[in-house]
Amino acid sequence: MTELVSIIMPSYNTANFIAESVRSVLAQTYTNWELIIVDDCSSDNTEEVISGFDDPRIIFVKNEVNSGAAESRNKALRMAKGRWIAFLDSDDLWHPKKLEKQIAFMEKNDYHFSYTNYCEIDESSKRNGTVVSGPRKVSKIGMYCYCWPGCLTVMYDSRHVGQVQIERIDKNNDYAMWLEVCTKADCFLLGRNLSEYRRRAGSISNHSCLNLIRWHYKLWREAKHKSIPVSLTLTGLNLVFGVIKKVLYVKRDASNKN
Repeated sequence: MTELVSIIMPSYNTANFIAESVRSVLAQTYTNWELIIVDDCSSDNTEEVISGFDDPRIIFVKNEVNSGAAESRNKALRMAKGRWIAFLDSDDLWHPKKLEKQIAFMEKNDYHFSYTNYCEIDESSKRNGTVVSGPRKVSKIGMYCYCWPGCLTVMYDSRHVGQVQIERIDKNNDYAMWLEVCTKADCFLLGRNLSEYRRRAGSISNHSCLNLIRWHYKLWREAKHKSIPVSLTLTGLNLVFGVIKKVLYVKRDASNKN
């Protein structure tokens, strides 16, 4: 377990949260990593916050123009030097042994693509008792049915998958990423809570059903270039399996509250 991990972190106006996210990376027991932060022209003091960290493993770059999260992730991926590619948004958190345990899980089982359970936290970093899991194995067909992995939990082996780039879309760009990766490898679940997803007022999960339908349709039609009938069918599948996920894999656990 000595291979470099490239951690992909797009940022936009998260100065209130990004320091905590970076500290959760600095606290990792697996220390051979690079954190690539691509800031998308934030209007707050994100750059000032990051400048307070004196660690050569942290790489901070700024887009010349506001380009969106998809292009920010693409840029970070083009810069990445690691075998293992991991993702952490600039308001989410990792547990200290997240990298260590996930890499061990993948090496032991010869997996090239994996994800983990995660807990939800609020804007004050307090757990709300929600734990999110998923299927033990997600094939390409399974990934087309629904975006099972939480972005903050995903890791893949770039030696096997290669460099991934996605179309520029405003929403669901993490899903577009997994749809590319799943063509090269099935995704396997490490059923441990190793990450914390911050549920914020403006997050995609808090938007209306109509908006979610529109964004899923745009993913299939504009990013994956599917026909109108196929795009509508896949959007319908996403909605159905979204309900299934809430029933089977989203649990309330009082013991996971802060």
